[in-house]
Amino acid sequence: MKIGIITTALFDRDLEGALDTVAGLGVSQVEIAATGGFWPDRHLNPVAAMRDEGIVDRAKDALGERGIEVSAISIHGNPLDPNPEAAESYARQYRATCELAERFGTDRVSLLAGLPGAGPRDEVPNWIVFPFPTQLGDALEWQWHERVLPYWQEAAEHAKAHGVRLCFEMVPNDCVYNPETLLRLRGEIGEVVGANYDPSHFLFQGIDPLAAIRTLGESIYHVHAKDVASNPHVQASRGVLDPTSLGATAQRSWAYRTLGWGHGADYWTDLITQLRVSGYDDVLSIEHEDALLSPEEGMRKAVEFLKPLVPAEPMQADWTSAL
Repeated sequence: MKIGIITTALFDRDLEGALDTVAGLGVSQVEIAATGGFWPDRHLNPVAAMRDEGIVDRAKDALGERGIEVSAISIHGNPLDPNPEAAESYARQYRATCELAERFGTDRVSLLAGLPGAGPRDEVPNWIVFPFPTQLGDALEWQWHERVLPYWQEAAEHAKAHGVRLCFEMVPNDCVYNPETLLRLRGEIGEVVGANYDPSHFLFQGIDPLAAIRTLGESIYHVHAKDVASNPHVQASRGVLDPTSLGATAQRSWAYRTLGWGHGADYWTDLITQLRVSGYDDVLSIEHEDALLSPEEGMRKAVEFLKPLVPAEPMQADWTSAL
């Protein structure tokens, strides 16, 4: 396994500055956050890069000079946005990102499946997670049959044409938010669809991260290493559905934390073990979203925490073979 970093916490600097930070932490894998969707035009604009080969060449040189490889390119946004202009803007960046991944020699694009409205006239996305009143169940099936599946059946073909696997992160406010919905999309679209597994999104839903790995199995194509902690004093009266700002850690019922600050080494070694058992022996991409620590300090602490736990050598399936 290898430790990586996604550049989303480093939008205060350009790509070369972000790569300097990654290299300074002794990390050799990077997940580049490309322009589009929720990410600003800061590190790498896929549409511009596909028009100007010099952008890609300069980025490749910057990576090579620092001994860094690209584990994936991230294009997190809402492709199913009911706003047609927003959806089309994302679609352009998505198509270019698939082409860009091919240019960088990675077969992984990390992204979200998206969230449409509950009907053709809706203007905002609608996350349906309860079956009553019964019209909501009908609306949920409308979302999947009229928006989710038609969009990704077509979009997946573009990914396949460029040798790209789609690594969907399962997050709140998305049609793919747990193993069941990820596997539903994969079952309909095919093996081009896989998971960008992030355990921090499961715990507040009551999902066991280890059980999620066992369920997802070979569909795990990429992994985000991010921790989460509950605030029991708030959660006791509010529950886990919490629209409070993600930056208001003390006021939330749960919050994203730096590795080791939500769960200890035993939790993470169990998780790493289960990933290996399930066939994933690749990059763990640190994603810093802890409001209580600066990005550089949070990432440094995450690397220091994770490094002793991550196996550096390939698995030996049968130790008796060495006898």
